[in-house]
Amino acid sequence: MPKEARPSTGEQARQHALAQVRQAILQGEMAPAQRLVENELAEQFGVTRASVRAALIELESEGLVERIRNRGSRVRVVTVEEAVAITECRMVLEGLCAGKAAVEASDDQLDQLVALGEAMSKAVADGEPVTYSDLNHELHGRIRQFSGQQVAVGLLERLNAQLVRHRFQLALRPGRPQKSLSEHLAMIDAIRARDPQAAERAVRSHLAGVIDALRE
Repeated sequence: MPKEARPSTGEQARQHALAQVRQAILQGEMAPAQRLVENELAEQFGVTRASVRAALIELESEGLVERIRNRGSRVRVVTVEEAVAITECRMVLEGLCAGKAAVEASDDQLDQLVALGEAMSKAVADGEPVTYSDLNHELHGRIRQFSGQQVAVGLLERLNAQLVRHRFQLALRPGRPQKSLSEHLAMIDAIRARDPQAAERAVRSHLAGVIDALRE
């Protein structure tokens, strides 16, 4: 957004700063433990320091930012132990969404999942782990969307945001995409078969594999 078009104060400025910092964290542009200096961010985004401070407080509530006593704010570091705990919660919520999607998804939506599975297979065959990671993320998002379970969707969005660094690391681990591809295809097959129990089992099995990979 051009600087002159940025809202400098008030709620719009807070929302602008919030969106910019959140996006930078989620895209890996701001690394874990990176200091978040209010004056610098205010100048960068063309808003007041108060707007940045309010945005950081909200991001702290989302688990993306942490405030260190007498040292200001930084991008929160999520330990492996925390990542495992978050993934255990995902097993329950994403399993629920997959089961719901198996019942609620339209035929067109099922076709979208199949197309994503085909694109993921191609990314693995072509040796493109970053592309595979992006498609992986999109697949999980589509399943959540197609489930219609909005409470679970909201909870998962907050949980998944905290796992960005670990998701990138797993995506780049040699052999990981090849291993997880079959798990994702099994999820798609179960949802496409409109078998909610099998869909939930497939998701739980996949995320159990993610936990094993996190602990390696």
